[in-house]
Amino acid sequence: MTAAAAPKTIVLIHGLWMTPLCWENWQERFESRGYRVFAPAWPGMAGDIDELRRDTSGIDRLTVTEILASYEEVIRDLDSPPIIMGHSFGGGFTQVLLDRGLGAAGVAIDAATVKGVFKLPFSTLKSGWPILKNPFNRHKAVGLTPKQFHYAFTNTLSDEESLKVYQRYHIPGPGGILFEGAMVNLPGTALRVDYDKPDRAPLLFIAGGADHIVPPAANRSNVKLYRKSKSKAIVDYKEFPGRSHYTLGQDGWEQVADYALDWAEKNAAPIAP
Repeated sequence: MTAAAAPKTIVLIHGLWMTPLCWENWQERFESRGYRVFAPAWPGMAGDIDELRRDTSGIDRLTVTEILASYEEVIRDLDSPPIIMGHSFGGGFTQVLLDRGLGAAGVAIDAATVKGVFKLPFSTLKSGWPILKNPFNRHKAVGLTPKQFHYAFTNTLSDEESLKVYQRYHIPGPGGILFEGAMVNLPGTALRVDYDKPDRAPLLFIAGGADHIVPPAANRSNVKLYRKSKSKAIVDYKEFPGRSHYTLGQDGWEQVADYALDWAEKNAAPIAP
């Protein structure tokens, strides 16, 4: 009889105000360890970054439901369950995809919270305020200024360092996604999971101690809901002190990436032959 195998595919999910380019370092590092790595874009975001900055018409009305459906299709088309890693809203999407029975393991990095988490730190509200302050932004993509980006993403970097990150990665973010995240505890949200689900794949939360968009307190509240549930599925938590929301590229990112993959290799559900 053929023994069960470990997953050798990774799917990376980016967050708001970013594209898959934000994973460039992690993708190369994981591929060097022998993995197939896919970093699909949210619907409408697969094009050139400069073009996305000029014309947001293809993403203005993007919804969480559409994004989740896109990633679910990608994952179901694979020949075996992958390791799923998501950053920011991508971390929230990772939780939902695991809840749908997808993936051999999940890693939610600086993850947007899902239904049931009521903690809303001031820095989270301040980071999202450029969009949330105007209800008409719900149906348009809105970018951050370099100053706003520096506060939200790169608060541990200098102004000059932050500007370089902004110029390479930042794009306008679909306002509806942030509004859906802000109203996650209202009926009908797509960002919901069954915390009691017994057969969910192992899940790791990684938080950054200096994160303004998703401070550790928010991730800890999310983890607590899983741990208080009836499910015995693995849910672990790791906090890296001094790391901002830009943990994917901030100096020392290698330590975070290696921890994420080492944990997934140790805990992933084996794939049946």
